[in-house]
Amino acid sequence: MPGRTHDLTAARTHRIVKTCVRLRIPALADMAYTGAGGTFAVPTRRPARKELSPGQRSLNRAHARLRHPVERGVATAKRWRIFRHARCSPNWLTSAAKAVLTLELHH
Repeated sequence: MPGRTHDLTAARTHRIVKTCVRLRIPALADMAYTGAGGTFAVPTRRPARKELSPGQRSLNRAHARLRHPVERGVATAKRWRIFRHARCSPNWLTSAAKAVLTLELHH
């Protein structure tokens, strides 16, 4: 989808949200998925002109710690030129992306 498309709109268009809910697949998501509902867990948002409680901050830290390896893997995949200029089978790119994530997890 075009880059200006919001994350949640793209996920709904491709039925990712419905599929995760139907199959009961838990998903750790960023703040862009606020309102997705179902099995999507997002960090707690800070209320206007207030602070988060220590428990909420702790939950947000745990959420970030779990999402960290995937975020690093995606950032690495975006940096690698092979994914931008690939002229091969998408199946091979899926395998390459899995390899990048595996390398990031064991880095």
